Amino acid sequence: MTAARSPYSSPADRPQLGLRERKKIKTREAIRAATYGLIKEQGYDATTIEQIADRAEVSPSTVFRYFPAKEDIVLTDEYDPLMAEELRARPAGESWIDSVRHVMHLAIDANNREDPEVARMRAHLAAQVPAVRSRMVESMSQTGRLLREAIAERHGLDPDSIEVRVYAMSFIGGLMETSMYWAENGFKGELSDLVDRALDVLEHGLPTEKP
Repeated sequence: MTAARSPYSSPADRPQLGLRERKKIKTREAIRAATYGLIKEQGYDATTIEQIADRAEVSPSTVFRYFPAKEDIVLTDEYDPLMAEELRARPAGESWIDSVRHVMHLAIDANNREDPEVARMRAHLAAQVPAVRSRMVESMSQTGRLLREAIAERHGLDPDSIEVRVYAMSFIGGLMETSMYWAENGFKGELSDLVDRALDVLEHGLPTEKP
């Protein structure tokens, strides 16, 4: 995938979108900004769809048109197909671990450019709110299917084979636990460093000494 199509490139590198798409993006961003602001002020459980719609200056039906549930507003997965394309665009001779590492660093850098506080809020809610955590597990399972296809394409294997499914979900589970660990430990250290540690475990197994 070219840099212009990458969701992680700078705004100047991205293609110009039509008016309809720009309005959709603006509406989604307004809904998300309203949600994060309300959660920061009064907590997750106290925040309602009606309050979100009022602050975003849209109707509740518009909120539901973009996001099926409140949990979906918090957890974003619209970049998953683009991440899969990024993986497919990596050099064929590159190890799979290095390809995943490259794309994850791009994703983390993009989140930091967007708003580091929002990234921490998402991780905190996934660790603390059962409904958000449950939706995250469901979302990660869907991400795993995209990853299976990318892995199978790279290695010429069946994406539905037990080997590919287990291999793909080992990455998904590891990255999910990394996010949870980061939140549960007060966001100490850089998330990118923790991702590297997680991928090292998947590549080399458990360390022989305590980190």
